[in-house]
Amino acid sequence: MTFQQSTYQQHPFEDQTASAWLIKPAGLVALTVFFALVGWIVAKAGIIGAGAIMGFGLMMVYAVFIFRFPALGLYTAVLLGFLLIGLGRYVKGVQVGLGMDAILVLTFLALFFNRFHQKIDWAPAKKDITLLAAIWFGYSLLEVVNPEARSFEAWFSGRGIGLYMFLIVPMTLLFINSNRKLDIILYIWGICSLLATIKAIMQVKWGVDPWEQGWLNEGNYKTHVLFGKLRAFSFLSDAGQFGANQAYSGVMAAIVAGSFRNKMIRFFFIIVAISAFYGMIISGTRGALSIPFTGFGLYFVIKKNKLILATGALLLVLIVVFFKFTSIGQGNAEIRRMRTAFDPNDASLQVRLANQNKLKSYMASRPFGGGIGHGGVKAQRFLPNAYLSQIPTDSWYVLIWVEQGIVGLLLHLAILFYVLIKAVYLIMFRIKDGVLKA
Repeated sequence: MTFQQSTYQQHPFEDQTASAWLIKPAGLVALTVFFALVGWIVAKAGIIGAGAIMGFGLMMVYAVFIFRFPALGLYTAVLLGFLLIGLGRYVKGVQVGLGMDAILVLTFLALFFNRFHQKIDWAPAKKDITLLAAIWFGYSLLEVVNPEARSFEAWFSGRGIGLYMFLIVPMTLLFINSNRKLDIILYIWGICSLLATIKAIMQVKWGVDPWEQGWLNEGNYKTHVLFGKLRAFSFLSDAGQFGANQAYSGVMAAIVAGSFRNKMIRFFFIIVAISAFYGMIISGTRGALSIPFTGFGLYFVIKKNKLILATGALLLVLIVVFFKFTSIGQGNAEIRRMRTAFDPNDASLQVRLANQNKLKSYMASRPFGGGIGHGGVKAQRFLPNAYLSQIPTDSWYVLIWVEQGIVGLLLHLAILFYVLIKAVYLIMFRIKDGVLKA
């Protein structure tokens, strides 16, 4: 009798079990040496040494899991998107932003090793949005040789503007191929948004911690403490990012809540939506108000339901009337600040317009901008005396314009509008799954 050779190809990380390895003499010796080394480190370094060993151990466990389940890297990136920048307040002198680069690169490595004996199916990532992400990344790379740029370090600090889209778009298309995997993203997002609001409430009610106070003392109090009132920034980079993040998290959660039949899941996302909108309010970020208006407005149109569209439009009109034509709640500092977003004569708005007028004359002869990382007060870290680093950019699109010029801004807007228009078309006419449509 002959036996046909098995075609099964063993996974490179499943060659043998740990128990089989430990019964060998070499395994026992290695284990003994390992525990002796751990004991020596703890004896010498105390709690810090023990913490370092535990951290290293957790990293090893994480590495094993990510090589088994590469999608874990994408879930981690969503989590780090909330936590990483704010972590810089507590860890000085360390490029915490490199953590995102590291996890994304590690995820792609894990994908290659996970499919060690298989051909990776790149078909899901071969989409027009991947091409657009590559074009945007290519333009960002060309900004390195922008004749106006003065610092490669500044460009490197702003690398994420093109790099992260280039890496995350194909990664998402490869990994998120089922409703269940998309749900995991939404749960992580919702939990992080909820925690962000809780942290912001703690800042408003009980004050900031010593590290956050140090960050405010570096000059950030000028934009985050107005008339003696703190603009909450939670564990994100600043109040502006926190407010915008919570605004779109609230829109996302409110829409998703209506798509789940499970009452507990629906209740969870309703809580996320309420907390997110409250976080937006205590951030004092007036520009974030535009996100619920445009987000819900588009949602009502896409639903193609006349009753929902009419009800939604009426609700949005009532909100505008509340803020613009009444003084209800004027004694509340947050409502009072939000109301100024509807006042064209607001002093803060006039300052922003004045800054944009200064930039307009300077940018007229610089179609490719001043260089990535060179715009706004953040650039003072690299270029303390440069013209562009003295003028706040105040908004994302002004930042794109200043750093990458009118050419970069038009390219950026063209990509966003292409994605928006195609996404609306797919949702309205192609997707039939009601949950996925929501």
